[in-house]
Amino acid sequence: MAEGIRRASFRVVGGEPLCGRIRPQGNKNEALPILAASILTSEPLMLDNVPDIHDVRVMLQLLESLGVAVERLDGNSRLRVACASAPNSDVPWDLAGKLRGSVTLAGPLLARTGRAILPKPGGDRIGRRRLDTHLLGFETLGAKVEVLPFGFLLEADHLEGADVLLDEASVTATENILSAAVLAKGETIIRNAASEPHVQGMCHMLCRMGARIDGIGTNLLRIQGVDGLRGAEHRVGPDYLEVGSFISLAAVTGGDLVIEDAVFADLRMIRFNYDRLGIKTIEQDGALYVPRDQPMVVRPDQGGAIPEFDDAPWPGFPADMTSVALVTATQCKGTILIHEKMFESRLFFTDNLIQMGARIVLCDPHRAVVMGKEKLRGARVASPDIRAGMAMLIAALCADGESEIQNVDQIDRGFTRIDERLRQLGAHIERIS
Repeated sequence: MAEGIRRASFRVVGGEPLCGRIRPQGNKNEALPILAASILTSEPLMLDNVPDIHDVRVMLQLLESLGVAVERLDGNSRLRVACASAPNSDVPWDLAGKLRGSVTLAGPLLARTGRAILPKPGGDRIGRRRLDTHLLGFETLGAKVEVLPFGFLLEADHLEGADVLLDEASVTATENILSAAVLAKGETIIRNAASEPHVQGMCHMLCRMGARIDGIGTNLLRIQGVDGLRGAEHRVGPDYLEVGSFISLAAVTGGDLVIEDAVFADLRMIRFNYDRLGIKTIEQDGALYVPRDQPMVVRPDQGGAIPEFDDAPWPGFPADMTSVALVTATQCKGTILIHEKMFESRLFFTDNLIQMGARIVLCDPHRAVVMGKEKLRGARVASPDIRAGMAMLIAALCADGESEIQNVDQIDRGFTRIDERLRQLGAHIERIS
């Protein structure tokens, strides 16, 4: 970091219940791949409810650098994106290195131009995030993959439909292979496909563009290749991970919160696990209501055994909710094991919580035992990644005293003006430089 330059921080005074109404932003994990999919057609896409966050802005810069026209409408939440002529197939390495979502450009570029130079993507430093599943899938469709010092060269004279078995249910690999398959010749079957709500949202948008996809919402997708796609309109779905974070914020601060525009089907496992922590939510006139005075008591498994939270592919508990669930558990009476199976560095942020007074034993990179209920105290902490950053913000808002959360640009990558929105609910939070 240059001398004299300091990243933004949040100054937070905890202990204030968060009350009122709030609407979740559009799903970041849906917005990025559908923006990349705009390359698949020469006609414009009209996209609504796009979150105005750092990662989306970087993706728009990437698209513009490839020759895609981007028009921002309605306060940046509505976009017109058009790739009228064949795009440049060389993805700028400096921009690609800023976000993980840049990898979803590979499939659309390969399908539209037959070539893509893809730098190694950036994103959260939460452990190894392999690209083998993407590359093996492309090879099955007929692409040649060459490993370069800084990334990968993908080339294909034409793509042929194939029976693709993913060695892991990777979200971005599913989206990438799906984007390539919609313009491939013949039928493609994707087995062990990811089926998260944002994958479903992308499938529905592609169908509006003229793609033929069966099995949406399941782990087996059948795609009949078409000769071309048309423009379409699509609304990005609400971010169910942000809804889960708002549930936690209301519960740990003793607040009373109505979360509008919640899709209940997307929240079943989150609500199920929060119920195990003694946090009740109520469906109310199309919104999700989190009442005050929650029990906040961990429900043991049969025979009094210590329960376990573990993440899993959809419809299991989302890996991106693990950090928030861990913080929430520190404020619940009882003991619980948090088991993060996917990323070996996800739980390292618990050092910050221990500094704030949480009773946590980090057993290994994947497991932590949380013993609540212990009142947290304010501290100076840092945000290592998007989800841990939100977890630290939740901790600070329920802690006694003042906290400073450093490196909040990580939070900005995934949450739209979160400080402004939380102030409207009564939070004492200030952005400082």
